Amino acid sequence: MTFLITIIALALIFDYINGFHDAANSIATVVSTKVLTPFQAVMWAALFNFTAFFIFKEHGVANTIANTVKQEFITLPVVFSGIVAAIIWNLVTWWFGIPSSSSHALIGGFAGAAIAHAGFNSVNAHPILIITAFIFLAPFLGMVVAYIISLWFINSFRKGHLPKIISLGVIVGVIIFLDYILITDNAQIVSHYKNYYLRVLFFHSNFKFILLAFILIIMAIFTFYLNSLNTARANRWFKRLQLLSSAAFSLGHGGNDAQKVMGIITAALIAHGTIKEFSEMPVWVPISCYSAIALGTMSGGWKIIKTMGTKITKVTPFEGVAAETAGAITLFVTEALKIPVSSTHTIAGSIIGVGATKRLSAVRWGITVNLLWAWVITIPISGVLAMATYFVVHLFV
Repeated sequence: MTFLITIIALALIFDYINGFHDAANSIATVVSTKVLTPFQAVMWAALFNFTAFFIFKEHGVANTIANTVKQEFITLPVVFSGIVAAIIWNLVTWWFGIPSSSSHALIGGFAGAAIAHAGFNSVNAHPILIITAFIFLAPFLGMVVAYIISLWFINSFRKGHLPKIISLGVIVGVIIFLDYILITDNAQIVSHYKNYYLRVLFFHSNFKFILLAFILIIMAIFTFYLNSLNTARANRWFKRLQLLSSAAFSLGHGGNDAQKVMGIITAALIAHGTIKEFSEMPVWVPISCYSAIALGTMSGGWKIIKTMGTKITKVTPFEGVAAETAGAITLFVTEALKIPVSSTHTIAGSIIGVGATKRLSAVRWGITVNLLWAWVITIPISGVLAMATYFVVHLFV
């Protein structure tokens, strides 16, 4: 039992480190555009990291993480070694200001420890391949969506009917999407609330998408007035919108990243025999994980903030809105698909996307290539660290 408690404590410490390591993902753009001070930004991001507990209820990402190793090969030393390796890699990359993925460090550590325990047969190849593919797909999706949103804003600054037609099309499309998700899954709405619309808004299984849809509608309505604003007034409005977009990204960050630790803790509980299967996860697990990542975010990660907020490309308020909204969309969609992705990769790709709308040379590709190398090597290095840790732990346990 003491070993299990140690593992849970280490997992929550990792979650805390994940928070301050990845704080830059949520607040880099909002700090670099001077919408909020660093202290205000980390408090804002931490609030929405924890709020994700009330919105992301399916825990699909957590289940995927727990299933990266076959259940019969999950032991407490395996889980322990994976967490220790992930913590080591997170601290090393944080110290050098490298925005690597905490998520992939944990996945690589978990898989590496299992391989040291029982060979390659102990790992489920399918989720590992999907996670590996999204090392490249998540930033690419973020980049494409951010590029499209940026062009939408840029065109809205110009006179003419085309930008208004595009914005109207976005509003109509979002309303059709809302109508679809409100009609489906109504059985999951809590029945004892008398007001139908309150039930839909607060208890619908797709509440995260309803929230994102409202943000897109607000942005679309705003674009109708962009060509009547001068640069200074437009920037003031974009700074206000950035509060919404950064909140949405922080929700996605909390909902995606906290679940990874939930999956690891649940795997440890199953290995210990405390519970029999993933569906029996105790409620204290998600509460503690969301709390830990929120506290970590409040601690900040200033070295990585500098890299994400200033070194990739110079970010203006409207580009901050585009990048954060694109990142939020990517995180919300991948969470719904139960795919663990890196918020670091996602926001970096989104920032590259907004930079590319100015001109390709606006993106500092040397920094970007270095980031890509950090992303690629995270899983294998974490895996090797976990193997070494497992062989040491195995001597004493």
